[in-house]
Amino acid sequence: MSNTHEERHPFLDDLSEDAELISSVLRGPVVGRETIRTVVDAVGTFYVEQNPTFIGTVGSRTLLEYEAKLASGERLNAVAVIDRDPDGAVPRVSVRMGPVDAVVTLANSLRTALSGQLPEELFL
Repeated sequence: MSNTHEERHPFLDDLSEDAELISSVLRGPVVGRETIRTVVDAVGTFYVEQNPTFIGTVGSRTLLEYEAKLASGERLNAVAVIDRDPDGAVPRVSVRMGPVDAVVTLANSLRTALSGQLPEELFL
């Protein structure tokens, strides 16, 4: 794994070309390695702090749980479920977040940042 992406999530370098991201802050899946990187990078800009609270692997899945503080001051809890295929590539990532007020704040920030780059129907 490259050290040039130290501040990124551990799955980004392993995404398959046609990987899928499901998230609480979007209405549907985001498909494609580069599009997922764009979304994850944008979300990271809205965090003023992020602290992992758990990481573990069960079979072909890695669970990454973290707490974050948004620029708005709201606290957010999230769990990323990272699926790996037998070759170690990541075809699917699911990120579930709460509480709902922080999710709405994050979704609105994402809409502002990525409107025009993602299909409008994906935004909350």
